[in-house]
Amino acid sequence: MPRSLRARERPDSGNHRHAGCESDRKRGGSIDPVGYDAGKKIKGIKRNALVDTEGHLLSLEVIPANIQDRDCAASLIEAALKEYPRLKKIFADGGYAGPKLANQLVGLPIELEIVKRTDKEGGFKVLRRRWVIERTFAWLRRNRRLMAHYEALAMIAIGFAKLAMIGVMLKRLTQLVS
Repeated sequence: MPRSLRARERPDSGNHRHAGCESDRKRGGSIDPVGYDAGKKIKGIKRNALVDTEGHLLSLEVIPANIQDRDCAASLIEAALKEYPRLKKIFADGGYAGPKLANQLVGLPIELEIVKRTDKEGGFKVLRRRWVIERTFAWLRRNRRLMAHYEALAMIAIGFAKLAMIGVMLKRLTQLVS
C-alpha cells in the first residue's frame, strides 16, 4: 500500500531506547518507598548504620529519606544485639537524642551515649567517635553502585553495601599478610 493510503501511525514521541511511559523505565520502577529529606537535601533513601570502633559494619538499614534516623534506630540496635550480644555501648550523634529512642531502648542491655558539639561556633569540627561512621560511609561510597540509589529493593542495596564492606575487610587482611 502506498503511504498516502495507510492509516496514520502514531508519531515517534521520544527516544527509541526509552519507549513507553515512565513506568517502563529501563531499570524498572522503585518498589521500596523513597522520600525527600529537606535537612540533608536528598531525594531517595538514606543508609542508617551501626559500626564497631574500627568502622566495620555491624548492622545496616536502608530507609526512605523522609523518615528520621532516630525513628528506626531502635530496630537497628535490636538487630545488632541479636548478632552481637556482647555489645554494651553505642555512640550516636545529636540526631539520635530524645525521649522516644531512650524509651524504646529501656529494656535493652545497652548504653546510648550522645556525642554533641561543645561549642556554638559554626564550621567543621571533628567530633569524638563521629568520624568512625563517616569514614565507613566514605568506604562504601567508593563503590560506584553505592554512590546513588540504583536498586529497586532496599534488600539488594543492603547486600551491595555488605559486599563493599567485605571488600574493605579483605583488602586489610591481604595487607596484613603480605
